[in-house]
Amino acid sequence: MGSKMHGRTVVVTGGGSGIGRGISKGLAAEGANVVIADLDLSAAEGVATEITAAGGQALAVKMDVTNRAEVQAGIAAGVAKYGRLDCYFNNAGFNKPMKFLDVTEQNFEAIMRVNALAVLVGTQEAAKQYIRQGTGGKVVNTASIAGRTGFASFTPYSASKAAVISITQGAARSLAEHKITVNAFSPGVVDTPLWVTLDKDLEEIGEGDSGFDSMAAGILIGRPAAPEDIVPTALFLASSDSDYITGQTMAIDGGMILV
Repeated sequence: MGSKMHGRTVVVTGGGSGIGRGISKGLAAEGANVVIADLDLSAAEGVATEITAAGGQALAVKMDVTNRAEVQAGIAAGVAKYGRLDCYFNNAGFNKPMKFLDVTEQNFEAIMRVNALAVLVGTQEAAKQYIRQGTGGKVVNTASIAGRTGFASFTPYSASKAAVISITQGAARSLAEHKITVNAFSPGVVDTPLWVTLDKDLEEIGEGDSGFDSMAAGILIGRPAAPEDIVPTALFLASSDSDYITGQTMAIDGGMILV
């Protein structure tokens, strides 16, 4: 076990699978107390079991990130068990591809609610906890390359992730006086269960040629990311190493989007 995060308590939303699972396990391996928050409690409990079996500290909580009361309860559960909160990862998100001309209000609003509004709510509630503690703290948001460039069948998703970048910047400006930093990272194509579903969805709308393999072909490093590729940056943003960084979105995309 490492020690970079020893004694620090971290909440990871969407921690039951994919990138969130990778972050949860990676931070636990560095000594963090990890609160794995997920809509799927059994998935969160599975990751918590993996962590504790490896000698780490973990707590699973059921959380709908769009429900402020559940966000508050998840934070409170972590604080009750571990004494304080140090870092909050707004990682939960989803996508439901649709052709641009077919996008419905329901599709747009559902994606924006989970991917953007929930980031606002999570950041607010984590910040309130830091202010109560009088300790400062960190918020780390999962953006995306889709927040830097729009994709035809992912337009609401792209809009939601652009919103994450803007919320990160606005929160960083607002919360600096409380010694709270707010940063984000933007993954590219990451090999997770989410992409299996996305590829099926794209096939259904006749956009199968714009899926995982097609997007991965444009990666300069020559391969898609694994969740483990995200962990070092997540660890950096969660630890004291990044204390002088705020309002930034760091790309972890193998060279897909160059700005």
